[in-house]
Amino acid sequence: MTDTILIFDTTLRDGEQSPGCSMNLEEKLQVAAQLETLGVDIIEAGFAIASPGDFEAVSEVARQAKRATIASLARAAAPDIERAWEAVRHAVAPRIHTFIATSPLHMRVKLNKTPEEVLEAIERSVGLARNLCPDVEWSAEDATRSEPDFLARAIETAIRAGARTINLPDTVGYATPETYGAMFRDMISRVPNADQAIFSTHCHNDLGLAVANTLSAVMAGARQVESTINGIGERAGNAAVEEIAMALKVRHDVMPVRTNIVSTEITRASRLVSAVTGFQVQPNKAIVGANAFAHESGIHQDGMLKDASTYEIMTPESVGVNTSNLVMGKHSGRAAFRQKLEELGYALGDNAFQDAFARFKALADAKKQIFDDDIIALVDDEVLRGHDRIQVREVEIYCGSNGPQRAILTLEVDGEEKTVTARGNGPVDALFNAIRLIVPHDASVLERYEVHAITGGTDAQAEVSVLLSEDGRTARGRGAHHDTMVASARAYVNALNKLLVKRGRAPVAAAG
Repeated sequence: MTDTILIFDTTLRDGEQSPGCSMNLEEKLQVAAQLETLGVDIIEAGFAIASPGDFEAVSEVARQAKRATIASLARAAAPDIERAWEAVRHAVAPRIHTFIATSPLHMRVKLNKTPEEVLEAIERSVGLARNLCPDVEWSAEDATRSEPDFLARAIETAIRAGARTINLPDTVGYATPETYGAMFRDMISRVPNADQAIFSTHCHNDLGLAVANTLSAVMAGARQVESTINGIGERAGNAAVEEIAMALKVRHDVMPVRTNIVSTEITRASRLVSAVTGFQVQPNKAIVGANAFAHESGIHQDGMLKDASTYEIMTPESVGVNTSNLVMGKHSGRAAFRQKLEELGYALGDNAFQDAFARFKALADAKKQIFDDDIIALVDDEVLRGHDRIQVREVEIYCGSNGPQRAILTLEVDGEEKTVTARGNGPVDALFNAIRLIVPHDASVLERYEVHAITGGTDAQAEVSVLLSEDGRTARGRGAHHDTMVASARAYVNALNKLLVKRGRAPVAAAG
């Protein structure tokens, strides 16, 4: 058995299914490129049959990929499988990932099929996929609540039909490390043709056990793990790529396996996914949280000053965290700024660099001290949003104790600038009313509005997060600026752009 664990990243598929999380095509291509730089082995680029937009994204990721295997998810149905193949066929290494439920509950309630009918569906679907694509993965949805005898028959059928990767997902986050590892040991030992396939994990985090369950399965013989950057995903999320990779690297003494992950790219990948999805990483998140390498306790600080290994089991540099803070200011030139961007993991083209530098200079004039986090927020907010159909151009707010407050707002909508004035019960309400005047929409419910300072100081940049709801769809938006109202406008517009992606590619109806 190989000692290399393949990393199957499903950020673009399962991660994007998080409520409020959606990415446009440009963002998906940026994330996919970073996943290849990170060293991910397989990228699940989407669910090709879900929508024309999903099909386009999977196809473009497949064309862009230079090394990684590109997979598309497909139900156990011919149209799904054929559509998946059309999307991934251009990849250097394409994969069809097909699945069907195997638990009694799912077979009875969701599929309305008998166990024998499910076995027939597995044979047909995997066989079709194998005739189209040399690399086929089969998943037993809700494997952890499946009956072992039937699960073993299903696995044997899938391998016989041509699957060479067998995924046993903990679809609802029900398993514990002991039971999940035992399931893998049991299936690997009892299925006659198990040696013809790689066994894979896919763990959800409903009980907070996704990473622990994944590692338990690895110790039981799994050699592929399915996970997402920052652990994003449906409900409580998925096992996190960064936590699995670093656990295997740091505790190689008890888990003598390796991955192909370039650990110094972890922080860059985390920040990129956070920026494009609007999902902020909690400060105490393992590996990539803002406090992951912070020490406030006097005892801890004393130990750190004497020897960092007293309280750090890995170095910040090992996961791509730059330990320097304050090195940039208004007198910094282009060469220093480019070097700083490279240190932070950004490789910008000439136009994007010039735009970022101009915005950096404007920020440096407004702030006395420029921290790494300021630059990260600036680049993520400005450069990554450059392809959005709606852009914030100018914001003016008139507010005070004698309301109503007033906002004058200019947006660029599909290349055309529109300016309106609106009033509201407070500056934020006035601002958001102005946005609705320019771009009429049904996202009348603002589920969440949060503001936090990116760094310390009274001149700190504000980072605003919003959650919009429209006809059962939700979208998160994020914006950063040294003016909180400008950051608010950018966050709202960012969420609105994501709702447009979810609606489809219909033209934006801008008010005159």
